[in-house]
This record gives sequence, C-alpha cells and structure tokens, in this order.
Amino acid sequence: QLQLVESGGGLVQPGGSLRLSCAASGISFSSYAMSWYRQALGKQRELVATFTSGGNTDYADSVKGRFTISRDNTKKTVWLQMNSLKPEDTAVYYCNARLLHIIYWGQGTQVTVSS
Repeated sequence: QLQLVESGGGLVQPGGSLRLSCAASGISFSSYAMSWYRQALGKQRELVATFTSGGNTDYADSVKGRFTISRDNTKKTVWLQMNSLKPEDTAVYYCNARLLHIIYWGQGTQVTVSS
C-alpha cells in the first residue's frame, strides 16, 4: 500500500511563497500520477496541479504561472512550489496518487495566506 504525508504548509503574507512536500512510501511510486488538490472552507475540493508518470504537467487556470509541481521518483516525493500567493489560495492542500482505479490521499496540510 501507498502512504502519502504532506508537509510545508503554514501562514504566509499575500505575495509570499511556500513549498509543499509530499513524501510517499510503498510500492510502485513511479507508476502513479501525482497531483495536488486543495479545499477551502465551504468549497469543493479542486484539482490544482498534476504530474503524470509520463512526465506531463497540468495546472488549474487559477494557479498557472504561479505554482510549479515537480517530482523525484528516486526520492518518492512530489512538491508544489507556490509563488505570488493570494488570500484565495487559502485552503487545505492534499497530495493525491492515482494509477487507474487505485487512488491514495494524504491527510492534508493547511495553507493560510493573510496579512
């Protein structure tokens, strides 16, 4: 089984930066598409960024140009670099791993963007 543990969340001022990490343990990490989702209070969970096993990346329009997803299959880690943060980015950020019908979720890490 795959275990995902997020870290790096916290409080940051608008315009600031944070780098989230998701450390994976278990089998066949390199075969999984890795994604970051977020869920703000009172809102649906939304897809933020994806890094497929084939090396493709995709971003939500709301974060394009500000966020960057990366992964290292040797370290079994995926990151989300977040720059130019806005209050609207405030949410719990979740790491997600998917291979066909197999899906794993991390527990989430809180990101708060506020003055």
